[in-house]
Amino acid sequence: MINKRDVSLRRDFLGVAGVMTTSILLPDQVLGSLKKLNKPVKIGVITDLHQDVMHDGPSRLKAFVDSMKVEKPDALMQLGDFAYPSKQNNIVTKAFEEAHSRTFHVLGNHEIDGGHSFDEVAKLWGMKGRYYTERLNGLDLVVLDGNEKPENHKKGYPSYIGDKQLEWLSDKLKSLKGPILIVSHQPLAGPSSIDNAKEVQGLISLYSDKVLMALNGHTHIDYLTKVEAVNYLHVNSASYKWVGGSFRNKSYPENIHSKFPWIEYTCPYRDSLFMTLTIDPKGNRILVKGSDSEWVGKSPSQLGIASKPNLTDGEEICPKIRNRKIESIVH
Repeated sequence: MINKRDVSLRRDFLGVAGVMTTSILLPDQVLGSLKKLNKPVKIGVITDLHQDVMHDGPSRLKAFVDSMKVEKPDALMQLGDFAYPSKQNNIVTKAFEEAHSRTFHVLGNHEIDGGHSFDEVAKLWGMKGRYYTERLNGLDLVVLDGNEKPENHKKGYPSYIGDKQLEWLSDKLKSLKGPILIVSHQPLAGPSSIDNAKEVQGLISLYSDKVLMALNGHTHIDYLTKVEAVNYLHVNSASYKWVGGSFRNKSYPENIHSKFPWIEYTCPYRDSLFMTLTIDPKGNRILVKGSDSEWVGKSPSQLGIASKPNLTDGEEICPKIRNRKIESIVH
């Protein structure tokens, strides 16, 4: 059952205060492809809900769904680490799929923690496959599976795109008319990117006249980087920043932590985070409408976690998704 108290914690997505708009350059060579769209395409995006970690996953998803009723996007997309495909999680998987006539799934690394294979998860969620393409009002979506294993993989969650999928990706980038939006769970560029990121980046860069940008989840940060002419956006988690066993902490009352023991390995966000992505051919721009919240308890830096290169607590490590304007200087 959805906890009404948890729902009341969320902030109005349309009235978010304090999320500044950041302007980023959209490469001029992609404008011809962008102009193929007859009208703006809007996608509601949520990632890393981690229903099986958090006590309030249904409330966080409801905040997203309620906001999208106002935003009226052309589709909804979740970027992985959503929920084990089990009966007890139907409360979120069905709520997501019933929220819009067009919903898209991406496979995260934690989807198999419940005992399923990635192929089984894809089938249970009604996906075309572990990786696939979809046409959305003139926009070509290319959804990748970053969970494949390299030959030298030894332990832990794999983060790799294998030869067969790379060949498929090359064929799709060549044959699709575009514009193209590439989507994955694991990042293709920036922090914690897949093992063969440079190879994939090189392939994508060959088609930078058609690729608008790439989106990913997984890192639980608000971060945007650029490789050659392609922008790569890390979409922040709906729920928390993972801090691990060395920094275990309790942000909620003891009764919550006793029932949901993994939460103490995180720094939770008080409110659900999500965004809408609007691709606007008339304005030669891509708009990110984000949301913001605050830490429930201590932030990672307050727990004594040292900053990593290019990742600063309060900047990239933060309980928010910034508004962004990715636009061309040519109008």
